[in-house]
Amino acid sequence: MRIVVVEDNISVAKGLRYHLQDAGHAVDLLHDGAEAAAFLTHDDADIVVLDINLPQTDGLTILRQMRARGDLRPVLLLTAQSETRHKVQGLDAGADDYLSKPFEMEEFVARIRALSRRTAAPSKPMLSIGGVTFDQTSRMIASFDGPLDIPRREVALFERLLLAGGRIVSKQLLLDSLYGTGADVDEPVVEVYVSRLRKRLHPHGVQITVKRGLGYMMQATP
Repeated sequence: MRIVVVEDNISVAKGLRYHLQDAGHAVDLLHDGAEAAAFLTHDDADIVVLDINLPQTDGLTILRQMRARGDLRPVLLLTAQSETRHKVQGLDAGADDYLSKPFEMEEFVARIRALSRRTAAPSKPMLSIGGVTFDQTSRMIASFDGPLDIPRREVALFERLLLAGGRIVSKQLLLDSLYGTGADVDEPVVEVYVSRLRKRLHPHGVQITVKRGLGYMMQATP
């Protein structure tokens, strides 16, 4: 699952990203309200974690803008203000849940799990390529003999390539799927994950090819 975290406290933001990535999610991390407002108009994340007190544009304004344009993705609001009226204000603006600081990371991750269950199930939860199937709900890759033991980051890579439908996906987009937009990771890391995933899928009739200077594409073996 892809999650956008908008939080201006750098240490808090990094902690949230660490726990979400540890749970197998890709994370886009933003610290500025105006930047986040622009980003959320064209991203493809599943859940938004939004701090209320942000520089440039506050979280409630961003949330109202999202709902005004028909963006119904689940939003978890974060704030240091714990009074009931502040919670009501956030929920009235369109938030799905509300978490007051300070909070335990275990509770934060549990709230994310709850929001993920509210998201609509994919129209086609089961996809297939070559000799493997992919369950978009459980994010499980399986062959005819049963589930394949594939690490979470490689599953995220597989999912992005599969959903491209045989089209080329750039290294940067794959890197965003693995670590989130703006992560301090170099593109060559993608080559390592692609190489590992390619070896796991080859026996099952799936190939990943590189188009130099453009990116990668995944297809069933001819």
